[in-house]
Amino acid sequence: MAKYSIWVMEYAYMPKAPVSAIVYGAHNQGVRKMPYGYVLIKGPGCLAMVDVGYNHKDFGETLARKFDVAGWQPPEVVLAEAGVRPEDVQHVFLTHAHFDHAGATDAFPNAKFYIQEREISKWIWAMALDKRFHWLQGATDPGDIMRIVDLARQGRLVAVDGDREDVLPGIDIRAAHDSHTWGCQFITIRNDGRRESADTWVMAGDLVYSYDNLRGVTPGDPQYVPIGLAMVSQENLLFATDHMMNTVGGDYRRVVPTHDEEVRDVFPSRITKTGLRISEIALADGEPSLVSGGG
Repeated sequence: MAKYSIWVMEYAYMPKAPVSAIVYGAHNQGVRKMPYGYVLIKGPGCLAMVDVGYNHKDFGETLARKFDVAGWQPPEVVLAEAGVRPEDVQHVFLTHAHFDHAGATDAFPNAKFYIQEREISKWIWAMALDKRFHWLQGATDPGDIMRIVDLARQGRLVAVDGDREDVLPGIDIRAAHDSHTWGCQFITIRNDGRRESADTWVMAGDLVYSYDNLRGVTPGDPQYVPIGLAMVSQENLLFATDHMMNTVGGDYRRVVPTHDEEVRDVFPSRITKTGLRISEIALADGEPSLVSGGG
């Protein structure tokens, strides 16, 4: 009996992302579409998200143009497909502070935000470094960091130190420090509510970009292959991948990479009138589908 409905909501995309950025070492392998998305979680008396995307203005727009992002739609448009308003969202788990995951915090005025303490403190440290180290900020809007800090002033920020279980019933935070960024985290949803769950989903953030990172690219020879960008450690990315896979009993389809277009083939999906995709990861008992009748 599923407790939560889970959807991946695409809000923008890179039409031509280099495959070498998605799969480490895949040089001269061309390009593929890379969706930008966040996760909507709906349960009894609970509305939560994993990440919030970015706002297409100011330096967020500059970064979007740098990465050739297309098709952006604001949260009020994307979430309306689920009958949700941004002000309805109560909890947001920020997997990390890159602009496309943590840039729209001000669009959710009533939410409490959860981020690893190490993530926010190390970004402040990086911002204070000499400009010779500016590469570290290549995918980060300093304004986003300041907005997250201001959430603390408002009493709406929870700075998590490591793992935390049952932040919401059946929803756990797992730290993956010093990997893609200093304070990455992934979110597990034990959708049957049991401690030893047979129905667990992992929301991976950017610890993986693609199912290829989980299963490898050589049929018959499954292995982990990290993403192209580890700001700290590819080795730690591999062990974070193993942690996620062990959490779901080795079934890579239960580790959800929001940046992978293949999600549309693994889960029921449809394209909205804005040309963006909704993928239905799980549906709680009695919850109407958002994709039935879609392609």
